[in-house]
Amino acid sequence: MTYAVTDPTSGEVRETYDTFTDGQIDGALTLAESGYRTWRTVPVADRAAAVHRCAEILRQRRDEFAGAVTAEMGKPLDQAYGEIDLSADIIDFYADNAGTITADQPIDVVGEGSALVRRAPLGVLFGIMPWNFPVYQVARFAAPNLVLGNTIVLKHAPQCPRTAALLEELHLQAGLPAGAYVNVYATNGQAADIIADPRVQGVSVTGSERAGSAVAGQAGRHLKKVALELGGSDPFLVLSTPDLDAVVDAAVAGRTDNNGQVCNAPKRFIVVEEYYRDFLAKFTEGMAAVPLGDPTEEGTVLGPLSSPAAADRLQDQVDRAVAQGATLLTGGTRQGNFFPGTVLADVTAEMDAYREEFFGPVGVVYRAADEEDAVRIANDTSFGLGSYVYTDDPVQADRVADALEAGMVYVNCVLADSPELPFGGVKRSGTSRELGLLAADEFVNKKLIRITDM
Repeated sequence: MTYAVTDPTSGEVRETYDTFTDGQIDGALTLAESGYRTWRTVPVADRAAAVHRCAEILRQRRDEFAGAVTAEMGKPLDQAYGEIDLSADIIDFYADNAGTITADQPIDVVGEGSALVRRAPLGVLFGIMPWNFPVYQVARFAAPNLVLGNTIVLKHAPQCPRTAALLEELHLQAGLPAGAYVNVYATNGQAADIIADPRVQGVSVTGSERAGSAVAGQAGRHLKKVALELGGSDPFLVLSTPDLDAVVDAAVAGRTDNNGQVCNAPKRFIVVEEYYRDFLAKFTEGMAAVPLGDPTEEGTVLGPLSSPAAADRLQDQVDRAVAQGATLLTGGTRQGNFFPGTVLADVTAEMDAYREEFFGPVGVVYRAADEEDAVRIANDTSFGLGSYVYTDDPVQADRVADALEAGMVYVNCVLADSPELPFGGVKRSGTSRELGLLAADEFVNKKLIRITDM
């Protein structure tokens, strides 16, 4: 495994980083365990203050972090700045709510005495993070757990080593003790050994189904708590609207954000008969109009995919869809590592494209007879991360939201994630929640304390 910064536009390797030796991995785990013994005893208010400083420093070093993100995975610079700003807000959210997420929870007992649940940290946690949001993904895992008193060993994606180093440096600069946050450049084999190590109490992975399955299997063998945030093929249901143009604008924005490489982006556009033809025409026009551009230039909306391998995979998916009978309405042909806005229609359940996640700016449009049919198509997937419903009928919105098999439902909005809103899915999209107060319940010992008089 090679940790390197490779320009997504040109393919040029700009920086390389040495993979850790087994001895360095052992040292990192020892440091994290030692750090936990110190960090867990720090008063909650002081832990929160240190986490607040992380957010403050991240804002101060905003240009540096955004530049690293763009250099490593091709995110347009404006969007990279947005990721840094959101990450700082997430970190502040958990510092602001430190008292809430660590507070004792009294229990009304039957009989004499009293009882409470005390939320105590578990210990060293191992995080395996992806490349598509190199700072945001780490912030939403690390911040609540650091506030709780856990310590973090972090294996970042091999193409994000500069961001990985900057994040470790940030936590030290903020005054957290050595070992509270430790970066490792580990191979997959070493990652398996870290999960098995008795010093590690839990593991969190954000990534593909394959990665999640491998991590969950290893964690299960060693009886470790595991949190999984995996892929998605989120439906975007168009049921009723007085402003189809606004709905189309939201659809295009949602599908092209982060160069189309977002797990909870709308990917399957399911439109009832009344709006289908107009939506398909307008959506195709909108996707075709999104220009490709240099991600380092402000104002670029659609930059390159993260790597040649990512472009190869997406091209293969589109080619197979067309070969199996799908209609290609725009795009569909890579330009180096760039992939233009692409629209497919006439995809049926017999095609691979019906079941796959397109991790790039490809939208698949489905015709639905009515609301019931739209919900059926939306739920006919192994994924269950997010979903989007566009309707001007609040009763319909509530009814459809209840019927959708997904961890999140957004009504009449996209790109609306926020620190206080829990994030996660069901089915093969994951097993846990990040963001919001629910994230603080993933890696915590909910310790019962029952007291009676002598």
